[in-house]
Amino acid sequence: MNSKLINTVRWKFIYAFLLSGILTAAILYGGSKVVHSILAAQTYPNYSIPARGIRWLVNHIGSVPLMIMVGILGFVLFFFLFTRRVMLVLDEITAGIQEVAKGELSHRIEVKTSDEFGVVAASINQMAEQLQLSLQEERSAVAAKNDLITGISHDLRTPLTSILGFLEYIEKDRYQDEIEMRYYVSIAYEKSLTLRKLIDDLFEYTRVSGGSLPLSLTSLNLNPFLMQLAEEFAPMLEEAGMTYKIIGGQEPLWIQAAPGELVRAYENLFSNAIRYGAQGKVMEIALSLEGEEAVVRISNYGEPIPAQDLPHLFDRFYRVDKSRSRDTGGTGLGLAIAKSMIELHKGSIAAYSEQGRTDFVTRFPITAPPMNRDAEEQ
Repeated sequence: MNSKLINTVRWKFIYAFLLSGILTAAILYGGSKVVHSILAAQTYPNYSIPARGIRWLVNHIGSVPLMIMVGILGFVLFFFLFTRRVMLVLDEITAGIQEVAKGELSHRIEVKTSDEFGVVAASINQMAEQLQLSLQEERSAVAAKNDLITGISHDLRTPLTSILGFLEYIEKDRYQDEIEMRYYVSIAYEKSLTLRKLIDDLFEYTRVSGGSLPLSLTSLNLNPFLMQLAEEFAPMLEEAGMTYKIIGGQEPLWIQAAPGELVRAYENLFSNAIRYGAQGKVMEIALSLEGEEAVVRISNYGEPIPAQDLPHLFDRFYRVDKSRSRDTGGTGLGLAIAKSMIELHKGSIAAYSEQGRTDFVTRFPITAPPMNRDAEEQ
């Protein structure tokens, strides 16, 4: 017979029932022999009080009713003793459920058996653990929402205050001549562009991180895709006094991607490399195939990122150097958008930094080359 079937609560109660019946029958059989020997005695030289009591019970109640009463009491006593361990487990499960119901989600029930009660105890522990995780995630979500509101308020207030301040100068004619007025208008315009960029980045981050951005995936060769994007960044690189260098890229790296959305991720990575790596004079783009993954490494040779900042680099509104980020126009959302966009494409991104060099490494699962010629030309 299956051991799992035998080791069940139902069989444990059947065992307890059978053992209780056997022991009760043995006691009744032995007792009947004792009573019969007492009743069969003709002379009682040492006639004791218990013997007289037994004789009185038999004469006034009857031997059969007396055996039935003793049998019922014995059976109930044995059944209680044999099922006591099972009932203790049930009591522990009941107490555990009451603790969880009170909100003590860290409470765990000790799993002592492998029967149905053991399964129930393990399930209750798993449920409590899931509830605890859900509660922690909910609290984290509330904290993240509060942080997001705080970050948005702070980053919107700074350019908006400048815009209102310079417009107030113009409104109240607090300028000496038209040249100074145009200067104020120019500053207000530049701050308005910063404000619009922040709003656009925030809107895009919300769409990407919320999973509401639909992707129309197609076969994409990363090599020409990134080479073309690097050429488009040539004016920005020249303005920063930098050049770019492509390493590898001889073999095609086909992935499933939405080009219009993926380009946004690499635009942010390129912009970040230019913004913080200008002193290194070069941005490297290395493409390679590692196992079943297409790997893109974007490197710059600026100041290294402190080790304590690396785990938070892709958090929204996180800045390693806040003053430098504001001066260079960073919104604190670019890397968060890049990470979310790459993860939407089933990829991953990581940052590494050492003395004089910072690498952003993206990985995507490769796919088979497309069959049609049009896709091969992408």
